[in-house]
Amino acid sequence: MKVTKNSLQEAVKSNIITSVQAEQLLLFLKNQSAGGPVFDLTHVLYYFGGLIAISAMTLFMNLGWETFGGWGIVVISLIYAGIGIKLTNVFGKKGYKVPAGICATFVVALTPLVLYGLQQGLGVWPDETAYRDYHRYIKWHWLYMELGTLAVGSIVVWKYRYPFLVMPIAVTLWYLSMDVTAMLSGGDYDWALRKLVSMYSGLLMIGLAFWIDIRSRKTADYAFWIYIFGVMAFWGGMSLLSSDSELSKFIYFCINIFMIGIGALLVRRVFVVFGALGSCGYVGHLASSLFNNSWLFPISLTVIGLLVIYLGILWQKHERAITEKSRKFLPTQIRELLESK
Repeated sequence: MKVTKNSLQEAVKSNIITSVQAEQLLLFLKNQSAGGPVFDLTHVLYYFGGLIAISAMTLFMNLGWETFGGWGIVVISLIYAGIGIKLTNVFGKKGYKVPAGICATFVVALTPLVLYGLQQGLGVWPDETAYRDYHRYIKWHWLYMELGTLAVGSIVVWKYRYPFLVMPIAVTLWYLSMDVTAMLSGGDYDWALRKLVSMYSGLLMIGLAFWIDIRSRKTADYAFWIYIFGVMAFWGGMSLLSSDSELSKFIYFCINIFMIGIGALLVRRVFVVFGALGSCGYVGHLASSLFNNSWLFPISLTVIGLLVIYLGILWQKHERAITEKSRKFLPTQIRELLESK
């Protein structure tokens, strides 16, 4: 829940706190969030500018850079990286944590380009593909660039500890899952294998994110980006699996409902969004296939919707008692994680 000045004023009117306490609490909360991400014009400009710079050296890289040759790309990229590290240190010392984190992320995002240039310079690049294809196509030989990015990213995260730094690591893990499939299939477009690898690698990423969430529960949200790309990989692979069995489709629906519950428990919206999409997809399947032209289906669905709302009312009434009793059976670390949400 976001605490605003208006909500504190309402607490004053209700004689919960005094006006002096409200002002002191508001000042305390502002100091606590200083340097952290907030949705205002300043932070929008920070992230917008940072994403432009990062995209320029990744998604929007063109063939013009190929004229510099492999070693030229390495030298120019390292100069860019040096500037990024310098800005990271300057901003960090001045307390500008968000710009510092964005600049450090820019350095990590340069890693694939450096490794590409290095392989070109050494003459070991295996085919005619250019760096701009790295973000467009699935190739087994991107693995070296991805593993190098993970290594550099881990070092930079360990040194600077800015949560936004996890974003390129999460993207790289997602890329890695797809390129490993290309390697396992010998470069063939084995879509069944790709879906399975995506689903299981997504599960591994979600597990990694949960572990990071527990470890960093008292500091910053380092798990955010890994949750996002883990859920995308898992849900995407699972949703693309084809089956004519109604039982498997119902199991898919149950998994999506479970994802919504997990998202509500961990306060991770990405689970709720994708779980809701999958659940709606299953309901659409029922409407168009099993219950096509059935006048009972809309009525039944309405009744189910009202029952869900009633369950929400019951949960609101008994949430505190149920939560306190259920958390007693959880390990201390998981209990602390849930209490921090």
